[in-house]
Amino acid sequence: MQPESGYWFRAKRYGWGWGLPLKWQGWAVLGVFGVLLGVGSAVISPAAHPVSYVLYVGVLSTLLVGTCYAKGEPPKWRWGR
Repeated sequence: MQPESGYWFRAKRYGWGWGLPLKWQGWAVLGVFGVLLGVGSAVISPAAHPVSYVLYVGVLSTLLVGTCYAKGEPPKWRWGR
């Protein structure tokens, strides 16, 4: 995998999925995810509204995985290099 490629997220070396971002756009997506997770934790109290919080985190996680799927290396099971 060359950094010059159009992929924002590198495929994991072992297993299925994506690892750390390759480009600044991937880092920006990961940063926005973290900020939204933190803001959601402050606004939606997990202790007071657990169902709402789980739904919020589920939506954010689905959006993150969708972005990784669209902008990352094609996912497949990997056993190393």
